[in-house]
Amino acid sequence: MDAMTPIPKRERGEAKTGRILARRMIEIRPATTLAKPEWIRVRLSDSPRFREVKQVLREQRLHTVCEEASCPNIGECFGSGTATFMILGDLCTRRCPFCDVAHGRPKPPDADEPAHLAHTVAMLALNHVVITSVDRDDLRDGGAAHFAACIGAVRKRAPGTRIEVLVPDFRGRLAVALHVLAAAPPDVLNHNLETVPRLYREARPGADYAHSLELLRAFKARQPEVLTKSGLMLGLGETDDEVIKVMRDLSDHGVDMLTVGQYLQPRAGNLPVRRYVTPENFRRLEQLARDMGFAHVACGPLVRSSYHADRQALAAGAAQPHQGHL
Repeated sequence: MDAMTPIPKRERGEAKTGRILARRMIEIRPATTLAKPEWIRVRLSDSPRFREVKQVLREQRLHTVCEEASCPNIGECFGSGTATFMILGDLCTRRCPFCDVAHGRPKPPDADEPAHLAHTVAMLALNHVVITSVDRDDLRDGGAAHFAACIGAVRKRAPGTRIEVLVPDFRGRLAVALHVLAAAPPDVLNHNLETVPRLYREARPGADYAHSLELLRAFKARQPEVLTKSGLMLGLGETDDEVIKVMRDLSDHGVDMLTVGQYLQPRAGNLPVRRYVTPENFRRLEQLARDMGFAHVACGPLVRSSYHADRQALAAGAAQPHQGHL
């Protein structure tokens, strides 16, 4: 960064959520700190592959949601050569209090990023890549054109790589975003509902449950051959009945794949964990979801939407990438 270029302000934790609390936009209800149960176990990694992936990311000036959102599976995924790339910078225009991605005023999109991303995917010889982004409410298309540019660049540079995108809600820009993505469709489109509608004001200020469902439905209507996917995190104060209702809503809107995992508080100032869901309860929810007809369901304490995304896509019926990649 040039010495004369100001460093963007980055807000996390209490610095990030304090303003929405002061404006009474949301209220984070206090909760007793819960002891982390024995089934929440994260394996740390410092394998050569882990270090290689991190080095390549820094050399190519790329961000991953694995790092920015403090994902508990980063060691396993990086160690196996898998990463979820975060485009459009590492500063989000929203202040969702469950999320550890920093809030701030983002820079304009980097025109070189699609090429850097494609080069990295080819260098790492990935069969499956996940591309996500921060919310970019400052852009007229919500960042859809940049997603399309990244998809096109990866298709050209690494034609054997299956592409999954984890998109923001494009609220207020949905028609434009869907039109742009129709010209460069991914192999899997993921948009996470995150939680039950009752908790949206607290957990997802700025988002709308019905709008997110409509994004998934409308994309599937335009691109029926593309797998659609969504995810939920449990532990924010929802009930099992509410979770089951959301699963039914997703099934009714044509969603093919579902992930359900445990919410873990990233740091002080983020939403507290209000319950730890047992592995037995996750298995029960998984069976209920399978009975609803989802093509693939992954439920478990450490499941995240992009965890083993390659295996999830194959199990749901995605095409096998061409040979030549790891």
